[in-house]
Amino acid sequence: MPPEPFNSLSDANRPPTPELIGSAPAMQEVYRLIRQVARSNASVLLLGETGTGKELLARAIHRLSPRGSGPFIRVNCGALAENLLESELFGHVRGSFTGAIDNRIGRFEAAHTGTVFLDEVDSTTPKLQVKLLRVLQEHEFERVGDTQTIRVDTRVVAASNRHLVDEVAAGRFREDLYYRLNVVTVFVPPLRDRREDIPELVSHFMRLYNEQNNRHVPHITPDAMRALEQYDWPGNVRELQNYIERAIVLAPSDEISPALLPEAVLGRRPPRIGRTVDLESAAGSLVAQALAESGPDAENLHAKIVDRVERELIIQVMARCDNVQIKAAAMLGMNRNTLHKKLKEYGLEK
Repeated sequence: MPPEPFNSLSDANRPPTPELIGSAPAMQEVYRLIRQVARSNASVLLLGETGTGKELLARAIHRLSPRGSGPFIRVNCGALAENLLESELFGHVRGSFTGAIDNRIGRFEAAHTGTVFLDEVDSTTPKLQVKLLRVLQEHEFERVGDTQTIRVDTRVVAASNRHLVDEVAAGRFREDLYYRLNVVTVFVPPLRDRREDIPELVSHFMRLYNEQNNRHVPHITPDAMRALEQYDWPGNVRELQNYIERAIVLAPSDEISPALLPEAVLGRRPPRIGRTVDLESAAGSLVAQALAESGPDAENLHAKIVDRVERELIIQVMARCDNVQIKAAAMLGMNRNTLHKKLKEYGLEK
């Protein structure tokens, strides 16, 4: 597919593909960047909170590029264990591990002449990061259990809901891989920074879910719209999408009223359950405790303190969300699979 032509400022500011909704000032720079970078073969790093639409932007980059007629392959790096993810990305040969009963091509091979989208790339292990660096630099790799080198022509678009420079500083992400991915960085704004797009998003989701659920709810009351515009949206566009679908399904008439919206959106949060304390005080105490326990020759202090504070944050958010992981993940701005892994890592599964 040839790159999309545009010649005017109004063209440059409008969404580049129909799937992208809204033209708030916070999004106009995003649109300008993805139009510009789409024409190249450069790697792109999309940074933004969970639910901001990073996959839609990755698809837009692919569709607007000279590779648009090729495959677009998405991989959620946070959803699979290391050995499974390595096989998913690079393929394997028969007998390379238990359960490998046939040869299988990986996602990089499947994306040849197209684009591979690595979502939650910060979830990859150091071993996988080495292989990713090689395929980015040399465009080659071997399947798991094989010695034959495979060359591919695949563009990489990666995404993370974390600042990878902080992950590099904490020793969790390779600096060289970061610079290979970070040729062009696009910061995706949260929904609270583009509130003027909420009415258009609401209209879009109402049309979508009326059609999908064979419903006729074409209206929304001014009070309901005002509540949606004033809410902070920790889960971003994905949270808004879920609430509109729920309201469409449950509406007893032809309009969405405030009664169909969750308590949190209406400013009436449910009672907090469980162990909660002031987060700022808790964080300060944890930092002070870590410093007191560390001697003058302490190493990797930043990572240790970050882990302690993150653990406390997860404990409190889980308590606030009544231990419902999908709600806690939305509040924390991370994927549910990532939260599950962190609960296990910090010994909080129970």
